[in-house]
Amino acid sequence: MDASALRNLQKPLKDTYRENPSAAIAAIHAVATFEGDAITCTVDSWAGPIRAGLHPTTGGDGSDACSGDMLLQALVGCAGVTFRSVATAMSVNVSNMAIRAEGTFDARGTLGVDRDTAVGTSDLIVTFTFDTDADDAKVAKCWR
Repeated sequence: MDASALRNLQKPLKDTYRENPSAAIAAIHAVATFEGDAITCTVDSWAGPIRAGLHPTTGGDGSDACSGDMLLQALVGCAGVTFRSVATAMSVNVSNMAIRAEGTFDARGTLGVDRDTAVGTSDLIVTFTFDTDADDAKVAKCWR
């Protein structure tokens, strides 16, 4: 898709949102179900059901998806689509694009070993690599 096609696609939406800002608010959701006695949940996704389970540092055997990895996968998916959309709208050609998200979690918090240790993911780093013929100033505008 090029910038013109994207503009044509999004123009009626932008016009609607300018006239009615509340129309731009979109509900998003995720659904998971629990079955049996296993410490897992099955998450509905566009690609089909994904069973999430314990990370090996909290007792899992690695056979189920890690919810922390799934969180980072959703982050890079959102970041990638957003960046590609903005770059396309600005006629910034990108190729060989890769996005990597990294983070950490301390299993002591999750397992309740140390009540002062946070539960959850921290130290998130998102890295984009890509080729482009655009100058640095134009690429920088894609991030604003």
